[in-house]
Amino acid sequence: MNILLKNLTIVTKDSVTEGQDILITDGIIAKIGINLTDSADTVLDCTGKTAFPSFFDMHTHMRDPGFTYKEDIETGTKAAMHGGFWGVAAMPNTNPVTDNVPVVEYIINKANKFGYAKVFPVAAITKGLEGKELTEMMELKAHGAVAVSDDGKPVSDSNTMRQALRYADMAGMPVVCHSEDLSLVNGGVMNEGATADRLGLRGITRAAEEAAIAREIILAKSYGVPVHITHISTKGSVELIRNAKKEGVKVTCDTCPHYFSLTDEACEGYDTHAKMNPPLREAFDVAAIIEGLQDGTIDAIATDHAPHHFDEKKVEFDHALNGIIGLETSFAVGCTYLYKTGKITLSKLAELMADTPCNILNIEPAEMKEGKVANITVCDLNETWMPTPENTVSKSKNSPYYGKELTGKVKVVITDGILKLH
Repeated sequence: MNILLKNLTIVTKDSVTEGQDILITDGIIAKIGINLTDSADTVLDCTGKTAFPSFFDMHTHMRDPGFTYKEDIETGTKAAMHGGFWGVAAMPNTNPVTDNVPVVEYIINKANKFGYAKVFPVAAITKGLEGKELTEMMELKAHGAVAVSDDGKPVSDSNTMRQALRYADMAGMPVVCHSEDLSLVNGGVMNEGATADRLGLRGITRAAEEAAIAREIILAKSYGVPVHITHISTKGSVELIRNAKKEGVKVTCDTCPHYFSLTDEACEGYDTHAKMNPPLREAFDVAAIIEGLQDGTIDAIATDHAPHHFDEKKVEFDHALNGIIGLETSFAVGCTYLYKTGKITLSKLAELMADTPCNILNIEPAEMKEGKVANITVCDLNETWMPTPENTVSKSKNSPYYGKELTGKVKVVITDGILKLH
């Protein structure tokens, strides 16, 4: 099917160009120009709308295999499609754990058969996520894994992490670090501060995140190997990574939309939709995260999409599971809290959501160029909407953005040249 998109503003990480048409022929971007008159099977008038290279989420939980009552590859990728993503990286805390070739192949094969977006498995650093014995990283990479991570559980033993970083470097596999010192968490359930005190909940010190990040930076610096720190949330984390980059350490990092848009005050009323790990922090942390996005300290935005069943959240705050869904709201939160507030440009948003996440994982990103496969997300930057459980595609409904007005809506998604959403 040939598709003609008319009257777009095209955004890339390098430019913003108005009044453009895009012709897609046999899945390939055939022409980009003004007033194209080529015939097409489908013509969409996109006046007033903006086209981005489709987004890529480098940190999601598809919950498949093993926890498909929360989410599965079909529903998770459908949520990704509705959020404007052509692909996602799926974390390994599944059941069985993604620490062997059969599970990697299961994920890829199921995504190829049922997925609305592509799924790239992230394999475990250690077998069973137990923090002890390293997985066969080279074999896992050969069968389709794009990175390794023990996300959800930190690799507490420093020597094991040292060996993992060096082995992964030889294998050409990025290491995605869940940086957390569990001894400093000490049973905490939300950010340590005035809100926790007011609610009578045990707090989690920022040092739990920052001490672990400092260790990863020291190991990366000592051995000259790369490390990626995921879901950073504190001012101190931003400062550690900024200083490490200035020293030439091979460190990259991502943050999540909730860390630049919400504070721990979202936990008021013991709202478990605002319970996550790392926890929501305070206003000065949010400001530091935004500054890190502005100056390049933070390389990418990832959702940490973590679906949980209603019954796992509708319990006392202490007992509720950590995590929120985020694929369907990620762009809107970025548009609302970063672009519309003048904090970052549209090109920077494209870089953070489309380009750099792929580069970190050594995946070819979507590109808005003639001759490239058409992975295009068209958005209305001015449409306001409110997420609700009813308009959520994800199987789980654990979002802290329900009832909040957002600006920016994904309208059209073309993945591998196929019109998936319009």
